[in-house]
Formats: sequence, structure tokens, C-alpha cells
Amino acid sequence: MGDPSCLYSHTLHRGYVLGRREAPADSHQLQHSHTVHVSSLLPSSVCSPSAKALDKKSSLQVVHKHGPCSQLHQDKANIPTHAEVLLQDEARVKSIHSRLGRKPGSSDVDETDAAQLPAKDGSVVGSGNYIVTVGLGTPKKGLSLVFDTGSDITWTQCQPCAKSCYKQRDPIFAPSQSSTYSNISCTSTACSSLTSATGNSPGCASSACVYGIQYGDSSFSVGFFAKEKLTLTPTDEFDNFLFGCGQNNQGLFGGSAGLLGLGRDQLSLPSQTASKYKKFFSYCLPSSASSDGFLAFGYGGGVSKSVKFTTLSTVSQGESFYGIDITGISVGGQKLSISASLFTTAGTIIDSGTVITRLPPTAYAALRSSFRQKMTQYPRAQALAILDTCYDFSK
Repeated sequence: MGDPSCLYSHTLHRGYVLGRREAPADSHQLQHSHTVHVSSLLPSSVCSPSAKALDKKSSLQVVHKHGPCSQLHQDKANIPTHAEVLLQDEARVKSIHSRLGRKPGSSDVDETDAAQLPAKDGSVVGSGNYIVTVGLGTPKKGLSLVFDTGSDITWTQCQPCAKSCYKQRDPIFAPSQSSTYSNISCTSTACSSLTSATGNSPGCASSACVYGIQYGDSSFSVGFFAKEKLTLTPTDEFDNFLFGCGQNNQGLFGGSAGLLGLGRDQLSLPSQTASKYKKFFSYCLPSSASSDGFLAFGYGGGVSKSVKFTTLSTVSQGESFYGIDITGISVGGQKLSISASLFTTAGTIIDSGTVITRLPPTAYAALRSSFRQKMTQYPRAQALAILDTCYDFSK
């Protein structure tokens, strides 16, 4: 597996959630902990589809971008290192924090600037880890998109790629070959709504509305704002779906065809399909890179009794984000002395495009200190990128 100090990052990058078990009455029994074999944290070379993945109406298959279930990257040489994933993740989080501190209606990047942003050619690290395939146009063309709860607008690369297009796995969408495609005019209300969905004011080219969006890792997409038929399942189609038809796209999107925006803004997919799904959607992330999950729209009931729920909240100065309220953190069954106000002051964002969970510095320091105290019997290992608490499990 390489350097054993990377075990912690494997756990996080591959999408595992390490659950907490109740502490036994006798603290000495803590040494009888569950052993997780390193091989179980690594993706198999064989895709193992879940039997439950698509048993719901209006569901889409979800796969890990770099796993065997994905058709985007079959070349192992293109799989990013853990350090690369973590550094790109850090850039994304900084961008989210920047958006939270931005005043409504203001913009850091206008259309011209966005079109000239630097690109990191050759990288396959995208802004998210999970993809779904949807249909666009008439006749329908299948597109593999990164689904992102942390952004709103949906976009895909479009021919003729007037400025630049990165290399994607699917054929690039051709508006000229669809009978249901049309551009949005510069004077329309829909064009004006781009400001809240992208953080940038829309532009205009030959009376056609132009969108521009930039992500935290300097990736960007600029093109025509348009409407088209969107097909989610064989029975669920939506006419006049508003999306970005990218003519200048560069950055760390890997081989995906673009992004599927699931935020709360009026231009997001849940908002545009609200007449049918009432803004209900759920997703099950693959338990490993070798399996699949699903992204389901609407609510049909039948939820397992073992599922636990918590109320979603809004985030101050970031109304398009989904938030939850953290009340505390326990390590080994012992709750840490952290004030609940430390979490509620700013709120916590749920973001499918971010790999590593972040905590306020004070809360993280308490967690790290308690965790290290309980791990003194294991040798420490060198830090990996932004991860500063690593251990050597080679023996």
C-alpha cells in the first residue's frame, strides 16, 4: 500500500466513515479494539454494484470517480496522490469560506477575468469525488457529471468550445444537434438570477446571456446560459432546464463532463424540479471505490427504521448551502469539553465536493489532544499535507 503513514488519509479519501462504539465500563478493555485491515480500505479492481442502488424510482447510480465502477479514469497512472487530493480540498474550502464572507451581489471575478484564469492542465483531480450520469438534449446524450451539494448551477462542456475545453470521457455536448436547445436572452429574469447562483454578474454576447463560475482550485467554466431537455430517468424528463453550456472550461474536473448543482439556489436542480420532487433528494455514497451508490429525487417513504435523522439548518451569509448543527464531539465514549456555541456561531456545511471534514481550530485542538492521548501505544508517523496526526501501522 506504500507508506503506512497514509492509512489515515486512505480512510478519509475513500469515503469511509469511522463510527464510534460505546466505551465499555472497564476502560482497560479499550485495548480490545476492532482491527481494520489495510486491504479493506483500498479499492478492488472489480466493480461490485449494490443490489439496492437503483431500487427506487427516480434514482441515479453514484460511483467514485477513480474507482473501477467509473468509466472516466481507467488509467491508473492518472489517479491523484493523497497529497494532491488534500491540497485541492484545502483550496475548495478556502473558496467556500470566501463565499460566506462575500456581500450579496458582489463578485470577485467578472466574466472577462474568469475567461483568463490559469489552468492546471493534465491533472485529473476534480472538484468532487462522486459522479452521476444524466441525459441532455433531443435526442438524449448521456453526460457524467460531478454532483455537488456545495454549488448551484449545472453546466457541461459544449461544442464548438470557442475558447477551450479540457479532455472528458463522454462526447462533448453539441447544441446544434439537439432540437430542444435554445440560449437565454441577456434581458431575461433567468439571466439576472445567475448573480446569486454563481457569485458573478452575467455577461452578454450577441444578445445571449453569458455565465461565468470559478471554483476554489482556480478551475472555471464560462459559456452561454441556455435551456434544454433534461432526462434523469427513462420516465422523468424536464423541458426548459436552465444550465450552462461551457465554451471556455479549464481546471481540475477530471474526465467528467461538468457539474450537477444541488444547492438551494433557484437555479439548482432541486429547485428547478420542485414541481415534481418538492425539493426532496437523498444520496447514498458508495461504501468503497469498488461499489456504487445512488442519488434519488423525490420522497417515496419506505426508509429503514435504522436510519437516524437530524434537522438541516441554514448557514449565515450562505443561504444556498445545507447546514447541520453539531452539538458536541466524543472520543472513546468521552465527551470533550467544547462549548456548543463554538459550532453554532458559524454553522457547519454539508458539502459532497469536499473530502476532509473541517472543525474550528479550538474544537480540532481538543479532538486531536484527546485522540493522541489514547493512541500513545502506537508510533507516530510524519504528517501528510494538511493531516497532522498520523501513525505508523507497518508492524
